[in-house]
Amino acid sequence: MLYKLEDFYPNYRNDLFEGDDIKGYDVYAANNDEKIGHVDDALVDESGYFRYLVIDTGFWVFGKRVLIPIGRCRVDNDHRRIYAMGLETKAQAEQLPEYREDTVVDRHYEQNVRSIYGVPSVENSAAVEDSPPVEGAGVAATATGRQVMPPTLPQTPNPAMTTPESDRLVARDDDYYSYDREPSLYNTTDLDHKKLKLYEERLVANKHREKTGEVLVSKRVVTERAKTAIPVENEKVVVEIREAIGTEQALTAGETAFKDTEIARVEVYQENADIHKEAFVREEVKIHKEVERNTVEAEETLRREELEVKREGNPIVEEKKRR
Repeated sequence: MLYKLEDFYPNYRNDLFEGDDIKGYDVYAANNDEKIGHVDDALVDESGYFRYLVIDTGFWVFGKRVLIPIGRCRVDNDHRRIYAMGLETKAQAEQLPEYREDTVVDRHYEQNVRSIYGVPSVENSAAVEDSPPVEGAGVAATATGRQVMPPTLPQTPNPAMTTPESDRLVARDDDYYSYDREPSLYNTTDLDHKKLKLYEERLVANKHREKTGEVLVSKRVVTERAKTAIPVENEKVVVEIREAIGTEQALTAGETAFKDTEIARVEVYQENADIHKEAFVREEVKIHKEVERNTVEAEETLRREELEVKREGNPIVEEKKRR
């Protein structure tokens, strides 16, 4: 799978080029210093290594955009130039398949590109163990000694992996193909300064918060029938009449015994039941969150690059480490 530079490295200017931008670099033929266009884009593989530069030939070949393998480029950052090796005549550019935004970069397309640069087909190429040793990976080192080389990516999701299918370049259909089989096209070495950058993979652990759900706490009214009882008292007046036998007292006529205005007043009360409903606090509910902490463990196989120095004859080689 090949990706456009900005789709794979959204912050490629700072991550790879120290704030610079390879897009817009002028492209010159390495043999005659003739300007043949400018860099329009770059394509990287699923590991983040540069594989092709997209060259807009401008007026040189009527604005045709073509691919040049990264191994056939020499980068001069000081002068913002790319020197193309193997793309030196208009005839070659005209023979290259044109690259458009919707171009499918599959096995057939890449083989057509390689054929223009004089590389035999994969079927006829040397076996991996017979290929020249690969001294570096990624973008070519510059003539000034500064390499433009992407780091090996950690095993974390990359935004390019989630881009819509329409924004990706279609994957090559030759799963057995390896760019390492053709180092002259896809791997480069700084021949002037012998300066290599060695990378290693590390596990990078990050956390992000995501919503897993929500809890709704609310009240609802439940009705039920209730009974109660309360005793009440009612007063009544009891009038008792007793006969006065043997204790009578004779009264003369005209005395007060026959007054009709004599009244006995007795107040009578009763209790009435007053039954009504009132609201009382039955329970109190407190709501809060508690954080549970767990440890997530992961295990991955990591790769790293180690410097390999091969000696032929008896040269004196002094290795120094600088920080």
